[in-house]
Amino acid sequence: MTRCLYLFLCFLEHFQKILFVGSEETPTFGSKNIPRLLRKDVIRGGFKYPVHQNHTILCYHEESGEMYVGGSDFVLKLDSDGYQITKTFHLNATSDQQCQEGPCCNIITVIERFEDILLVCGTNGHSPHCWKLSPDIVEDYEGTGISPFMHTQNSLSLQVEGDLYAAAPLDTDGSALQFRRKAGNRPNIWMYDSWVSEPTFVSASWVQRKDDPDNEKIYIFFREKNSDHNPEADPWISRVARVCKIDEGGSKRFFQNMWTSFLKARLICGFPEESLYFNRLQDVYVQHAEDWRDTRVYALFTSSWNSTAICIYSIQTIEGIFDNSTFKGYDKAIPQPRPGTCVKNSRSLPLATVSVVRDHPEISDWVYKTPFYVSNNNYTKIVVDRVQAVDDMYNILLLATDSGRIHKILEAGSEPFIISETQILNQSPVQSMKLDSKKKKLVVSFAEKISVMDLQSCQEYNKSCADCVLARDPYCSWTTSGCVPTTEGIQNIRDGHTYVCHTGLPSGIEYDILFSKCKITVEDLFVSLKHTQVNRTRRDTAPPVDVNLLTLPAVPGCVPFYLSCPIDSYHAVYMWKHMDQSSPCLQMHTVCLFLIPAVTPESYGSYECVSKERDHVGVVKRYHLTQQIDQRSRTNGDVHCGHRLCSTSGESVSQ
Repeated sequence: MTRCLYLFLCFLEHFQKILFVGSEETPTFGSKNIPRLLRKDVIRGGFKYPVHQNHTILCYHEESGEMYVGGSDFVLKLDSDGYQITKTFHLNATSDQQCQEGPCCNIITVIERFEDILLVCGTNGHSPHCWKLSPDIVEDYEGTGISPFMHTQNSLSLQVEGDLYAAAPLDTDGSALQFRRKAGNRPNIWMYDSWVSEPTFVSASWVQRKDDPDNEKIYIFFREKNSDHNPEADPWISRVARVCKIDEGGSKRFFQNMWTSFLKARLICGFPEESLYFNRLQDVYVQHAEDWRDTRVYALFTSSWNSTAICIYSIQTIEGIFDNSTFKGYDKAIPQPRPGTCVKNSRSLPLATVSVVRDHPEISDWVYKTPFYVSNNNYTKIVVDRVQAVDDMYNILLLATDSGRIHKILEAGSEPFIISETQILNQSPVQSMKLDSKKKKLVVSFAEKISVMDLQSCQEYNKSCADCVLARDPYCSWTTSGCVPTTEGIQNIRDGHTYVCHTGLPSGIEYDILFSKCKITVEDLFVSLKHTQVNRTRRDTAPPVDVNLLTLPAVPGCVPFYLSCPIDSYHAVYMWKHMDQSSPCLQMHTVCLFLIPAVTPESYGSYECVSKERDHVGVVKRYHLTQQIDQRSRTNGDVHCGHRLCSTSGESVSQ
């Protein structure tokens, strides 16, 4: 008995050191607020940069399928299949200025399809410059107002029907930042100085109206300094603004080359009943639709307490607020045409209408939503894919963290479902990412490399029909070939319940064929007979063998052992069953353990690791321990002895 106690203490000493290895990086199973799966092997393609990049930018042209990457002194063109480099444009700085680290680089900050060519702009050693590439350099010109002076300064760009819109500082210190129409077919237009206060522009998007093109607008998402200096007030306010695409500014005598349609509203994401708001807009993805009213805005917010939130807005709702709200600080009758209205000849607008835009561009009502998703993860980027599944269309949110991870989140109803977490690069923030919706790939740029993530990695859920359905991944469904990317087969994206797997035998397949070519567990057979139906499982040429049942070599008494069980889903709850008794699993990183401090006669027999998730209960692993008389023998494989024992002097010795 004394020896057993001694071994037990040594056993605990060993496990105390290994149980928490990587525990901070690994979620605890049994919670729906964490990714269901952790993955590291769904990266398909990409390349490493020859040198570390301080800043990179991606440009994807959906019509041609072309992808461009901008970095320090270069632009890369990638092929549309494997995303490998097909052409390199060398764009070294033309400025003679010197930087602290030596000659200044030309860090590319803008890549846009413009006038049927590629427009590229960069910092050019603190002297912004632009180049037109078609396919080589055909023209270059000064780029102030399009590119910032340094890559750390705020900027954005947007191309709309041959017009270039941009927000970039006009001064070297990063000030005089405003959203302007900078080049193209229509006149250059800029903002009135008092409209924004120290803005940070996040995104701009053109929303098309095929049945009413003259009423199309460009929406600008940004945050600005709060004019309320109350200590309890947040220092930043998030905004959505809009301008008319056909706006050509005011008349020569009043507001010439100024936006006559600019209006802004406060963008709110939070819980008003708790006075809890996420005020710092971080990133925006606009999901366009055939009918402009169905266009949706996915906005990523951060907070002062290190939480992030996703709020989803409708462009139709935003438009309704702009069109019906009063104007903040304006208490007179609203002139006609209403301020902010799109007109074909903006130079003919009456003075009263333009004066309201000039002096009171903020509307009184807020654009408000409660969060769809709240997390303690520090998300920095968001894109959204529209996916056709077996039963319906679904949206998949792809969120990048500041530590090189991508979270894949299903939007189906009012609650998010975190399908998976993919670790692409350890502790390296994502600099830029673009979605290739046609190929279902996500291209991600880091300082070190470009990675391509396969969004249709259905092989991750290929163990059984239940495994495929529980994943709730709209890219995948269960067929006779397993879990594959298809819009046919068995799937239940709405709630993930696996009863859809028990819908009777596949047409034309007899019982003897099913049992000879499919791997059926005892539990599967029991459920099938109970419901007079058969669970559809993956076809295989192997004979029917219960692969989960594992008989172990004989185990000596009074030695420490542990049994391990893989964690297939972090949304499941795991238990160990032995002699009609249930014990909780002890999680160690990606496995679930059952510890036997010292083997006793009661320790022998059968063990089952059982997982329960939604309506599915399954045996993940089975063991059978038998007694061994020779206590010097040790076992290998899935059952492990303690790796060391303590001697009477307190030193460690190998077993």
